[in-house]
Formats: sequence, structure tokens, C-alpha cells
Amino acid sequence: MTSGRPVLVVTDMQNGFVREQSLHIVPVVIDLVRRWQAAGGDTLFTRYLNYPGSPFERFFGWQRLQSSPDIDLVPELRPYVDQGVTLDKRIYSPFTPEGVALFKQRGWEEFYFCGIATESCVLKGAVDAFEHDFTPWLIADASASHAGTEAHEAGLLVARRFIGPGQVITQAQISSDLLPGDRYA
Repeated sequence: MTSGRPVLVVTDMQNGFVREQSLHIVPVVIDLVRRWQAAGGDTLFTRYLNYPGSPFERFFGWQRLQSSPDIDLVPELRPYVDQGVTLDKRIYSPFTPEGVALFKQRGWEEFYFCGIATESCVLKGAVDAFEHDFTPWLIADASASHAGTEAHEAGLLVARRFIGPGQVITQAQISSDLLPGDRYA
């Protein structure tokens, strides 16, 4: 992978987050990853790992995503994972100490976020990129919420307020330098 290039952050595309409300995004993200990597782009795959006694367990009573198969990335991503980097995290954002060290090592300063869930992990990553003085992009049509369309739209609204209305984009707005070729094929 080349440093100094933008990175596609594929957020928490894990079995435990793919539900009826978010299932439609799986082929969209797979196609985006395929095209991004074919163009030579860097890809970061994040995985959220819940744990006993986590705030999610204490405050929400939520105990999922603590073991396989919930924590595993969706099977359709497996052909692409080895061409990227995987970051495990125990918080919403990839801006963990390990993540920040990785970003510095790779020279990543421009982050394109997609995945699940728009209103939580995708949004928090984009906001943290903004607050770390990086350039965040949130790809609206390559993100979804397992809580449904209303939560997805709320996440996009908040993202526009937090990182700037022009930073919430669609795949068609990604520069052809980053994503050339067969986008409409």
C-alpha cells in the first residue's frame, strides 16, 4: 500500500450488524471496495469487538458482537481483506491509539467512510477524522443503519452539521482519480 493516499474506511461490515435494515448495503460496499482496490487504493476494515462489562453491556444491556460469527466481517469481503488492513476496536471510532499510530505510519490524511452504522460508528469515525485535522468524507449511498432508514438519515443530518455539508457525498462524487473506470458498467 502506498502512503500519502486517501484511505477507504470500511466500517464494521460484520455479521452481527447486518440485519434486514442494513442487508442492502453489503453488495454496494463490496462493489466499492472492489473498485477502490482495483484502482490501487488503500483500504482499512474496522471490526467492533464488544466485551463483558462494556458500556454497551452496562448501559444498553447489549451483549452481541463478543464472539464469532457476530464479530466476523461478512463473507463477501473475505477476498478483499488481505489487500487491506484490519483494525479491531472496542469503541465507535477507528481513532484508537493503535488506529492513530497506523494512520501516521501509512500517511493517511484523507478518509472515505462507508459501512454500518451511519449514525454511530461511521459518523463517529468521520467526526474524529475532522477533529484530528484530517479530511473526512462520508459516503452516504455506501452506508446504512441496522436501525433502519430513519437512523441512517439522522446520521447523515448530523454528519453534515459536524463535518460540513459538502463532506457527505455519494459514490458518484468520488474523484475519478481515486475510483476510475467501470462505476456505471
